[in-house]
Amino acid sequence: MKNTGITTLALAISAQLVSQNYVQAAESANKLTDKNIENIIVTGSRVFESIDEVPASITVISRAQIEQHLKVSPELQSLLAIYVPGMAPNTGTSSNAGQTLRGRSPLIMIDGVPQSTPLRNGSLDIKTLDPSAIARIEIIKGATSIYGNGAAGGIINYITKKPSSEKLSGEVNVSSRFSMVDTDESVGGRIEAAINGTLDKFSYLLTASYEQSGVQRDAQGDIPGLQYGLSDTETQNYFTKLSYQFDPQKSVQLSYNFYSAAQKTDLADVAGDINLGEKTYAIHVPKEQQLLGNPPGQDGNTNLMLKYTDEALFANTQMTVDFYQQDIENTFFYSPSFANPDEGYTGGQSIIKSEKMGARATFNTQVDFDMVEASFIYGVDALNDITSQPLADGRIWVPEMDMQNLAFFLQTKWLIADDLIFKLGIRQDDIELQVDDYQTLKQCRSATQCQASIDVTGGTIDYKATTYNAGIKYNWSPLFSPFVSYSQGADISDIGRLLRTATVTDIALIRTEASIIDSYELGFNSQVSNDLRFEFAAYRSTSELGTSSSFDANTGVYLPVRAPQKIWGYEGLVDYRINPQLQVVATYSYVEGKDTEADEYLGAQQIAPPKATVNFSWLPISDVSVSLTYLYVADRQRFAAADNGTYVGDQGPVESYQLVNLSGQYKLNQQWSAFFGIENLLNEDYFPAKSQSYRYGGYNVKGIGTTANVGLKVIF
Repeated sequence: MKNTGITTLALAISAQLVSQNYVQAAESANKLTDKNIENIIVTGSRVFESIDEVPASITVISRAQIEQHLKVSPELQSLLAIYVPGMAPNTGTSSNAGQTLRGRSPLIMIDGVPQSTPLRNGSLDIKTLDPSAIARIEIIKGATSIYGNGAAGGIINYITKKPSSEKLSGEVNVSSRFSMVDTDESVGGRIEAAINGTLDKFSYLLTASYEQSGVQRDAQGDIPGLQYGLSDTETQNYFTKLSYQFDPQKSVQLSYNFYSAAQKTDLADVAGDINLGEKTYAIHVPKEQQLLGNPPGQDGNTNLMLKYTDEALFANTQMTVDFYQQDIENTFFYSPSFANPDEGYTGGQSIIKSEKMGARATFNTQVDFDMVEASFIYGVDALNDITSQPLADGRIWVPEMDMQNLAFFLQTKWLIADDLIFKLGIRQDDIELQVDDYQTLKQCRSATQCQASIDVTGGTIDYKATTYNAGIKYNWSPLFSPFVSYSQGADISDIGRLLRTATVTDIALIRTEASIIDSYELGFNSQVSNDLRFEFAAYRSTSELGTSSSFDANTGVYLPVRAPQKIWGYEGLVDYRINPQLQVVATYSYVEGKDTEADEYLGAQQIAPPKATVNFSWLPISDVSVSLTYLYVADRQRFAAADNGTYVGDQGPVESYQLVNLSGQYKLNQQWSAFFGIENLLNEDYFPAKSQSYRYGGYNVKGIGTTANVGLKVIF
């Protein structure tokens, strides 16, 4: 499909801030607490600001916390589930479908560059960068249009490491992960390495990681089912950052990221039935019975980012421009649901392909009045996003969608008398989405259950959306800093899902309208003492055109439903340093939602069960650190079973379960450290929340049993 002129013009004249600079988290695992958290610089408004000047809920995961979790597992999904209140529990698979943030999908970013594919959300975006390359993770919750389309639930921004000031430094980690229930075939290996440094005005960072996992095993020693499975997976990540400082105010930076993950196995599934409490598990089979198609996973996704910064463009004004290019190709598992006996197809394998090219410019002007400090953040974004989802055999499931997006924004912040913060912002998006004529795919689940093929006339859909945000925070005292905020997000996520299930003959008749999400939040922070901190927030979000699913028994296809939605919830955090050696952090999250038109609860595709976490960090002696993490997922039973006692779609009941992880490190000397981690220490035999609630075929896999990870780290 030919690109229109809007992108060429926009890329030539515009660009914007990559949320790149950060304060590297040098704290120990116990240090991201009390007063220190207020001094952290975050990039939620596209510029750097202290967290105590942000009237919204923000979670910051430090490098020390990331390293702590890496001892147990390299999975970012489980890291976010443990440390982020409002984040749904880990799915236990490579897919983060259903792992929402406050009931809606978040936008995943690397240094401010979007990694999600909102036009056809394949839910593989959380795994786009190895955690070894991440310095910290910023999570800004609630719908926002600050970074454009796809941030209905908020933003998860991976801030990458920055080079050290030394000429040359680096580290190497080597580890092995295996099942303690049954070690047979479960032993895997992982290596990660990094070198970085600064030579006069030039700085560099190179990180690389490679992992070959063995099979996973559940609490009974069986291999979990292969659909989005993590057994026998080869993962690679290579990240490079090169910077040149022209003078104290001007710099240029080039970053490149390559990520791939593919499941290569000789196993096949033995299907179970979750309605009967039966799990799906995998066994070795002859070659002719093994999985068909190409290995599923991310097939060499790449990002290229170029950023120029001028800290003194003119009086009191900073400028950052950046250009980025991204290629994504995510291959999914072979599925018999793509069968079409009339044309000789027994199934098929879909591939999400997405190419993005963007340019952004952000200006930050600061003005000091008497008793008032004002910041004006303004700029322009341009994006060309071409996304499709064909099948590997050449058939088209989701046609190519060519989106051109040009947006202008203004964000203001007013700091009055050092303790009262007002924020006001506006964003204007002009979006043009072009789709050629196409034919929907004929799919047959059985000889009598088929979705008919329909010829659909394509065309161009124009979206214009003006969104606003406002917030106020009063730092009355360390004991009580309340805030209230209102923000909107313009969302045209998953248009591809609407196009592929079209039942009309013209794209103009499909309900592809953008959804405006209104998000409200009320909360407070409380620093009782240097050793005790509280956080609490309650929220509510509404949308007139949410998207959920409904099963069509005639065709066997889950059709999207556009209906008004209301989502609400609350979350809290307690951080208590018991003594200099022992700290505990506890969180609780509750979220619920309804289709307000039908007055029905929303399913697990959006709403997760209540969740509680407790993390203990202990430093018994100077060279030893130990961490114990507890996760509790509560019941959620909102739907009645059919007359035959079964559930459909994402409406299965969730029964509670709990997990305990243990990790530790011993510093042998200044360079060498040994570490260990144990996931599911008590060998809980459980179905993850998604496995319980999703009644689609193949999702009924159990969580892994007790799994150990041991390794060595050397720094130089």
